[in-house]
Amino acid sequence: MGDITVLLKKWKLGEPGALEELMPLVYPHLRQVAAAYIHREQNPDLFQGTVLVHELYLRLLNQREANWEDRRHFYAFAARLMRMILIDHARGNRAPIHGGDITRVPLNDDLSWVDIGSSDLLELNRALDELNTIDPYQVQLVELRYFLGCTAEETASLLNVSKATINRDLRFVKSWLYGRMYPEVGGAAAH
Repeated sequence: MGDITVLLKKWKLGEPGALEELMPLVYPHLRQVAAAYIHREQNPDLFQGTVLVHELYLRLLNQREANWEDRRHFYAFAARLMRMILIDHARGNRAPIHGGDITRVPLNDDLSWVDIGSSDLLELNRALDELNTIDPYQVQLVELRYFLGCTAEETASLLNVSKATINRDLRFVKSWLYGRMYPEVGGAAAH
């Protein structure tokens, strides 16, 4: 077992200080992902990468039960929390005072049709919630790949499948999401 998994098990058992020991190990990756998201924002001064990771940390502190078995579970949970933080941020940006001429800023190059800080992100969240009732694996795949910023290889390792399976499943889920978000256009044309 790696250091991350050992610390997760200690945290699960309620060992004091386990989260504090864990964070320096996972912080660089989480900070890198957050910085990439914030870099895409139209006005990055409104929401900084460090703030996103610190908000994630605060939400982790509030967990009553640390119920993850390994780094895969932890990163999947962190991806879901990061998604919720970004969704909360997008909801805040929908306020009338934030309107005006907004430049399109994609969540990820592979999801170029989803803009950070817009109603697109809220629509993506609704589509992911719907997909979660059908196939939670597909949602976890999107969260790891696009919200946590894992590479295809990292995602394959975390989900214990091949990279080819990840790439095939991503093509399907992107098409499905596009179809749910833009039914008037149809899902076959997902980018």
